[in-house]
Amino acid sequence: MFDFLAQFILRYRLNLLLAVALVTAFFAVQIPKLELSYDFAQVVPPNDPEMLFLSEFKQEFGEDGNVLVIGLQDSSLYTPQNFARYRYMSLELQKIRGVEGVLSLPVMPRLVRNDSLRTFEPEPIFTGAPESQAELDSLLQLALDQKIYSRQLINPANGATLMVLTVDMSVIGSPDRQRLMDDLLMVTEPFEEKTGIKLHYAGVPFVRAVMTGKVQQELKLFLVLSVVVTALILFAFFRSVKAVVFPMVVIGVMIVWSLGTLVLFGFKITLLTGLIPPIIVVIGIPNCIYLLNKYHQEFAKTGHQQKSLSHIIRRIGFVTLITNFTTAIGFLVLLSTDIRILKEFGIVAGLNILATFVVSLILIPAIFSYLPPPSARHLRHLESRRLDRILTLFDVLVHRHRYRIMLVTIGVVLVSLLGVWQVQTIAYMVDDIPEESDLKQDLYFFEQNFGGVMPMEIVVDTGRPRGIMNLRTLGQVDSLQQYLASQPELSPPISIINFLKASRQAFYKGSPAFYELPSSRERSFLLPYLQNNSDIGRLSSSFMDSTGQKMRLSLKVADVGSQHMDTLVNLRILPQIRQLFPDSLGVGVQVTGTTLLFIKGNQYLIQNLRSSLLIAIVIIALVMALLFRNGRMILISLVPNMVPLIVTAGLMGFLGIPLKPSTALIFSIAFGISVDDSIHFLAKYRQELFNQKFFVAKAISLSLRETGSSMIYTSIVLFFGFVIFVFSEFGGTVALGMLTSITLLLAMLTNLLLLPSLLLAFDSGKYERDQQALIEHYDEFYVESEDEEIDLKQLRKEPLDQNKPSSGQ
Repeated sequence: MFDFLAQFILRYRLNLLLAVALVTAFFAVQIPKLELSYDFAQVVPPNDPEMLFLSEFKQEFGEDGNVLVIGLQDSSLYTPQNFARYRYMSLELQKIRGVEGVLSLPVMPRLVRNDSLRTFEPEPIFTGAPESQAELDSLLQLALDQKIYSRQLINPANGATLMVLTVDMSVIGSPDRQRLMDDLLMVTEPFEEKTGIKLHYAGVPFVRAVMTGKVQQELKLFLVLSVVVTALILFAFFRSVKAVVFPMVVIGVMIVWSLGTLVLFGFKITLLTGLIPPIIVVIGIPNCIYLLNKYHQEFAKTGHQQKSLSHIIRRIGFVTLITNFTTAIGFLVLLSTDIRILKEFGIVAGLNILATFVVSLILIPAIFSYLPPPSARHLRHLESRRLDRILTLFDVLVHRHRYRIMLVTIGVVLVSLLGVWQVQTIAYMVDDIPEESDLKQDLYFFEQNFGGVMPMEIVVDTGRPRGIMNLRTLGQVDSLQQYLASQPELSPPISIINFLKASRQAFYKGSPAFYELPSSRERSFLLPYLQNNSDIGRLSSSFMDSTGQKMRLSLKVADVGSQHMDTLVNLRILPQIRQLFPDSLGVGVQVTGTTLLFIKGNQYLIQNLRSSLLIAIVIIALVMALLFRNGRMILISLVPNMVPLIVTAGLMGFLGIPLKPSTALIFSIAFGISVDDSIHFLAKYRQELFNQKFFVAKAISLSLRETGSSMIYTSIVLFFGFVIFVFSEFGGTVALGMLTSITLLLAMLTNLLLLPSLLLAFDSGKYERDQQALIEHYDEFYVESEDEEIDLKQLRKEPLDQNKPSSGQ
C-alpha cells in the first residue's frame, strides 16, 4: 500500500499540493465566523436530577447568577464630597445598556407606612447629595437602621459597602459583553481617580467576562510562542532554513484547518478549544522531524533524492499513521464522555491530528522534491557527536545495567505510589486565576466582608398552595436563615422572611427593634398594607412562586472549594434542614444554585476523564495487539508509558497539585503521545530482528541508533512545546503544560532505557515467519536488494533533477 502511496504522492505532487491549498483556502474563509464562548462550560448533563431542578428553579424564580457587585472599604467615602461622587456613579451605572438595576447605599430605599392609602411605600433615604457632614451622618444612621440591608449592602462592623448591579444575562452571553464592561469601567474609573478609593469587582458575570477576555488573549499568545519555539528547535536540530520553513508551512496549514473545523462543527472558542492550535503545532512537528530525519538518513546512504523521498513514505508512513492514530486516541476518547466541552475538544483535536498525518505525508515529500538535495552541512546533524555520545551511553546502560534500570524504575514507581495516595480531588469556582491577580484579591475582599459572592439557593416547598404563609413554616425558615447567617462561609440569606420583617419594622415607624416576623395578631393588620403595594408584590415574586407553595432563600457563598463545599452542604446545612423540617411535616427543602452545579460538574468531569484514560489504554493495547500479535510485546510496550503517568501523579501528590479537570486531562493526552515512541522503536526493532537473524542485542543497538535521535528530537520539541503553557494566567493551563512536559520527558527516558531493557530481559526474539504480525506487513520490512525494485520511471510525471548538486542555504 505505502509503495503505491509513495509513487502516487511523488507522481501527482503538484495536484496534491493544489488540493491541500484549496482545502486550506476553504477553511481560511471559515475562520472569520469563529466565535468566542461567553458561557460557563455546561459540564453536568442536562438530564441530571440536580441540573433539572436548577433549570426548574430558574424558570420559577429567575436567574441566580446575574449579579455583579462593586465593593469598597474606605472611611473617606463617608464625607459629603466623596459620597456625592459615589451617588453620581450609582445613577450613571443605571443608565448603561444591559444593566437592569442598581442597588447601593446612596440609592437605597426604605419602606414607609402610608396610613391614608393603607400601604407601604418605598422611599429613598438619600433624596440628594448630603450637603454637610451632620446631614450625611444622620442619613447614614437611618440607612444602618434598615436591618434588611445589614451585611447585604453594608458591613456594620467596618463600614465596607457594596453596590449590586443586576445585569442582562443575554448581554453577558454575547460579544456585547465587552461593551458592557467597557461602559462600566468608564463610569467607575473616574470615581477611583478622583477619590483615591479602590473598587473591588466580583460576581459571576464579571468572572465570565474576565476569563473569556483572557482566553482570547492567550489563544494568540500561545500560538505565537508555539510557532517561535518549535521553529528555533528545528533550526537548532537541522541547521537548515528549509527544515524550518517548510515544516512550519505544514503547521500553518493545520492551524487553519483546526480553526476552520471549529466553525464547520458549530463550536466556539473555549478555555479548552483555544488550546487546540498550539497543541496541533506541538504535536504536528514530530511528524515533520521523523520524515526529515529519515529523508536525511536515506539520502546519506543512497545519495539519490527521489529514492530517498520515496523511502520515507514507504518505510515510516505506516508507523507514522499508527503513531498519529494513537495520539488522536488520547483526544478522541473524550467523545465517550457526556460533557459537551470535552467532546468538542476531543473531536476537533483528534480529527486534526489525523489530518496532520495526511498533510505532512503529502507536503514534506512533495515540497522537498522541488528543492535541491540536502548538502553535507545539512546532513551533519546525523553525525552529531553529542547525540552520538548520549545514544552510546543509553546503549551501554541498557546492555550492561538493564536489571539496575528495572530496579530503579520499580523503586521510583513505589515512591510515586506514595504520592499518588496523597493526591486530592478539589476544584474551585474561580479555579484557574492566580492568587496575586486582582480578580482573586477582589474575591477575597467580598468573602472577608460579606461572606462571598458565589450564588447558592435553597428552595422550600410546602407541598400546598399558600403554605409559605403558615406561621410555623415561616418560623422554621427564619430559624434556618439565622443558622445560615452564622456560618462564616455564607452571606446572610434573603427571602420573603426579610421582606416580612422589614414590613413590620416599617409599620412601627422604622424602629430597628421591630425587625422581626409578624405575630399572628400583627399579620391581620399588616396584610392589607402588603396587598396594596404593587412594588412589594413584584419584589416578592422573585422569592415566592405564584401559588405561595414554594419560597426561595437566596444567599452567597465563599469559593471554598469542592471538598469544603461538600462538608458545608452535606455535614452542616442538610443536617440542620432535616432537624428543622422532619419528614413528618411534608415540607421539602433542597439546596441548589450555579455554584453547587459548577462544583459538581468539575467532579463529574474528573470521573469522565478517568474513564477516558482507561478507554485510551484499552484501545491502544488493542492496537498493539494488532500490530505485534504477541502478549509479551503488548505488556512490554505499555509499561514504559504507564510509568511516566504514575510518576507524574506521584509528583502531584508530593507537590500538593490537586486532581482537577485541567490536570486529569493530562494523562490521556500524554499517554496517547508518549506511546508513539514505543511504536517507532518496536517497529524498527522487529525489522532489525529479521535483518540480524533474531539477534536481540544487536537489533536493540541498531534500533537505538536509528530511532533514538528522532525520539530525542521530538521529545525536546514536545517538552518545550507544552512548557509554553506555563506562561498562562490560568492555573489549570499552567499545570497542564508543566505536568504534560514532565510526563513526555519521562516517557522519552523510559522508551530509550526501560523499553530496550525489558526487551533484552524478556524477549527471546524468536518469531514464526509464517505468523507475521501486522507491523511486519508494512514496507519497512525489506531487504536492501529490494531498493532496486522501485520503478523510478513511474515517479517521473514531473521531472526531478536527481543529481543536481546542492547549493546549500
